[in-house]
Amino acid sequence: MNAPAPRPTAPLRLHRLAASGHCHRVELLLSMLGLPYTLVDVDLPRGENKQPAFLALNALGQVPVLEDGELVLPESNAILVYLATRYAPDAGWLPRDAIEAAAQQRWFSLSVALLGPGAAGPRFRALTGQPIDPAAQALGHTLFARVEEQLSRTPFLVADRPMLADLAFYGYTSQAPIGGVSLSDYPRLRAWLARIEALPGFLPLPDKL
Repeated sequence: MNAPAPRPTAPLRLHRLAASGHCHRVELLLSMLGLPYTLVDVDLPRGENKQPAFLALNALGQVPVLEDGELVLPESNAILVYLATRYAPDAGWLPRDAIEAAAQQRWFSLSVALLGPGAAGPRFRALTGQPIDPAAQALGHTLFARVEEQLSRTPFLVADRPMLADLAFYGYTSQAPIGGVSLSDYPRLRAWLARIEALPGFLPLPDKL
């Protein structure tokens, strides 16, 4: 029998911007794992992330940042791996073998290389009233065609169960239409979004900055 997973000795602290999909993926996992946490909103428009107090947490001035006792950990996908490994190693969020591990890392990479410029970027520009580059939208469609193909083989991005890669992809994908990247041609992707939204502890991503 597996030993019970540890619990935090005090609530975790998540420094975030509420409308950030990078922050949202971490909050999703915290909620789905039922971990105690407090939210610390960082006012990026006013440059709070460039002040010494925040730069002491992350010298790059980026959110999210997780505090767990003396541990200070930035970068959303790294935080996901830490939380699942430390607090839910047997809950299915982590790979079971080398193939799943490689697949999850691939989707993590695509969440930076394609999801960022192809969905997060157009969404941000739309929310801030800036013109959107059609080439960025085309990149989003290139990515979502790959996602649609993958979902013809598995109900989630990596396997038959939700994993961290799904949380990394959910937020910006769900709001890609805000940036003019329609999901109408991707029925499997839309069904995948609904499966994520049906998971216990789901929290929606705010659609306003």
